[in-house]
Amino acid sequence: MSDILLPHDAALERLKALHPKKIDLSLGRMARLCAALGAPEQRLAPVVHVAGTNGKGSTLAFLRAMAEAEGLKAHVFISPHLVRFAERIRLAGQLISEAALADLLARVEAVNAGAPITFFEVTAAAALLAFAQTPADLCLVEVGLGGRFDATNILPVPAVAAIAPVDLDHKEFLGDDLATIAREKAGILKPGGLGVIGRQSSVALEVIEAEAERVGARLIVMGRDFDAWPERGRMVFQDERGLLDLPPPSLLGVHQIDNAGLALAVARALPSPQIGETAQAQGIATTSWPARMQRLTKGPLGALVAQRGADLWLDGGHNPHAARALAETLQLAADGRPLVVILGLLANKEAKGVLAPLIAVNPRLILTRFRAEAAARPEDLAELALDLGLAPEISADVSEAVQMACQGGGPPPKILICGSLYLAGEVLNLSRETWPD
Repeated sequence: MSDILLPHDAALERLKALHPKKIDLSLGRMARLCAALGAPEQRLAPVVHVAGTNGKGSTLAFLRAMAEAEGLKAHVFISPHLVRFAERIRLAGQLISEAALADLLARVEAVNAGAPITFFEVTAAAALLAFAQTPADLCLVEVGLGGRFDATNILPVPAVAAIAPVDLDHKEFLGDDLATIAREKAGILKPGGLGVIGRQSSVALEVIEAEAERVGARLIVMGRDFDAWPERGRMVFQDERGLLDLPPPSLLGVHQIDNAGLALAVARALPSPQIGETAQAQGIATTSWPARMQRLTKGPLGALVAQRGADLWLDGGHNPHAARALAETLQLAADGRPLVVILGLLANKEAKGVLAPLIAVNPRLILTRFRAEAAARPEDLAELALDLGLAPEISADVSEAVQMACQGGGPPPKILICGSLYLAGEVLNLSRETWPD
């Protein structure tokens, strides 16, 4: 891990100490803080607000690439970050500077004046304040957790509210069943607003449609009003305007067809700013999004696998829905070379649901430790893996895991590091060459 201290680090550590509770879902504190800041949420460029269990970040990345291909300037707020906190806030196309971020956090902290607040609420308020005082054409905002009571839901009616696929995750905060979780995600739908809905299970879609009817929101639904699918190495998109023959998404995995399709439907539904079809196609083909089937060739791990002639990939999928999509991607990409999966998860994740899809790809499985207080013990994960018929090995850290993966004879392996985004961040933080930009 890097020991580099960035200018905003002191402010972040102070905020963590003052407001250690990271998650406490409520809009009351956020409403008070935004009012004290002059209601920045009311002074934004047209907003796209995105919720969902998986695919939120990829959908926003596709949208940003389309907007920038059109020559537009987009603000972006995402969470969590992988290496640097500044990754969470992009101002008019550029990551916020460390100095500007430190100033914003200090301003928000001063205005809050010691009142109860959570760490995420402070950061969301800082992002909204930055967006309000910096001109842009579009504002892309990712929900942190859930939707209804997430700090970002202080936003008024957005130009478009999008809901990516909903599945089981964060059950301790959102509920134990799919219908309850979908109801929380659908909380971003606003009276008179427009919702663009990604591909959903029948249970989730029924709940989302009921919530839309309750609040009076209009819906455009994937699989009904629009759709996207792979065909002959390309992507085909269809909506009421017609059929588009598009390049394949630059992000790997069949699930990225759905994410790109959702982003495309949002772009085409925006009343303003307009994003033309040429920019739509260019954006889909050029999107970059770290830790989503990201090929790693740089940094110490990239150098290590290069000596073996191996391929190294990184993915932050950490719940059963993401694991199923990842396994499908690995099956389609199988080329006869040995597959090694290096996995680390947080202890609160559905570990068995993440491990089970790996059975279909039969990898060599290495379970690793990583630096997160809530990380699951590899020994505990190994018991679950053994119950599923997998044959896990254990490593002290991710560097040792990659070394283990490269050992032995035979063809150079394909190595995938996956699981927690904390693990992905640890990998990317090993070298400035691999920091997300």
